[in-house]
Order: sequence, then structure tokens, then C-alpha cells
Amino acid sequence: MIDIGVNLTNSRFDKDLPNVLDQAKQAGLTKLIVTGTNIAESEQALTLAKSYPEFLYSTAGIHPHDASSMDQQAITKLRELLQQPQVKAVGECGLDFNRNYSTPLEQETAFVQQLELAVEYQLPVFMHERDASERFIELVTPYIKQLSNAVVHCFTGTQAELEQYLALDLHIGITGWICDERRGQHLLDIVNMIPDDRLMIETDSPYLLPRSMRPKPKSSRNEPKYLPYIAKTIADARQQDLQSLLSNTQHTSNAFFNLTP
Repeated sequence: MIDIGVNLTNSRFDKDLPNVLDQAKQAGLTKLIVTGTNIAESEQALTLAKSYPEFLYSTAGIHPHDASSMDQQAITKLRELLQQPQVKAVGECGLDFNRNYSTPLEQETAFVQQLELAVEYQLPVFMHERDASERFIELVTPYIKQLSNAVVHCFTGTQAELEQYLALDLHIGITGWICDERRGQHLLDIVNMIPDDRLMIETDSPYLLPRSMRPKPKSSRNEPKYLPYIAKTIADARQQDLQSLLSNTQHTSNAFFNLTP
């Protein structure tokens, strides 16, 4: 199993990260992609990837929440990071018009700059979208044929949005959001629309602890070791054999991030 989105630089992992990684391995995970969301965290993600070779890899990018920090110095630093062999994607980048911690214009500018870097370095893009699908599609479309690959991570959108993303040739990342009876029910109904070679799975740890797990974990912290539960939920919703789902998502993730199987 490959978890394509783990925020291991989050402070909630500071005290016991080696144990978290050991438990992930015991749960059957073979690779984790550590998400970079700003320059500092992208550097930390790279450091972690170097510390756990062939198990951890990283991304480097600036999240829409941090888009206001995207200046020439940040671009220079991103260029340095993207040339490191452990860095397997540009991102997390995209648009988030739900909270607008950075202005929409700042987000759009930072997103386009990172799409251009992805084209330049021929790296896949790890993308975030919240309440911004129309503008997101407008910005991605001119670059799509030049990109090596692109994924909408932690997809939570509508059927219409999913259809648009698949028509754009995008990959789709599904998290424990699908295990949330309050807001993820619609994902159970549409996840079977995602082709086998477009679907990838992720925890987005420490966020999005699967709500439907029983017994419920004592801690609210999500961890990579819970990915098998998310995978089982997805497989059931797709009426698909679990081992087939795991085999397909592992193959797809290896190809997407250019990882050695």
C-alpha cells in the first residue's frame, strides 16, 4: 500500500514519529509521500525522506493557504528542492476559496507558477481544490498536455466535478473523508466512477481520522496505519475485491510518482 498524502511534518507527530512509521509498515504500507505545504515544511519533508530512504518520499510546494508567501526567493528555493531525487511532485498547490487565508489572486498566481515549475521539471503535480473547481479547471487546462501527471488530492467534490476532472485526465486521491457519514456519503456513491488507473489512496494524516472505524481510536490523530481501513471502505463502495484495489492503487501510485515498484 502507498499513502500518497501524509503530513508527517505536523507537530502532532513530533513525539513518536519512528513508532508511527513502524506501525505503518506493520499495517502493510510500503511507501509514504510526505506532503510539503510551504518552503519550511517542504524542506522538513525532504529531510524525512532522506532519513527513511525507499520508504518515505516527499513533495515540495506552497499550499493555497500560504500562497501569499510565494515570492522570488520562494521560487528559487522550490527550484532547489525539485531537483532533489527524493522529491517526487510539485505541491501541495492549488486553490482554496473556502477559507481564503491568502487572497484568490495570490492563490491563482502561486498555483500557476507551480504548474509552470511542474512543466519545467516534468514532475507530477499534487493539487488541492476547495470551493474553486471552476477557476481551478480554467487554470489547469492550458497546462494539462504539458504536465507529466496531476492528481486532485483529497477529492471531496460532486459527481459533476469528478466527471470534469476525469475528462481532464487527472488522477483522484481519496481519503478517510469517504468514511464520514456526515459529509462523505456522496463519495461512496461516485467513487466507482474513477477508473482503476486513476485512483490513489491517502490518509492526509494527521487530519481526517476515519469516523466510521470501530472500535474508535482513542486519539483523534489520523495515521498511515489506518489506510487499510480507508482502502476497504473504497473497495466495498466500488464492489471490488480489496486485493485488486490495493494492487491497482499501488501500481498507479508507483507510476504516477515514478517510484521503483
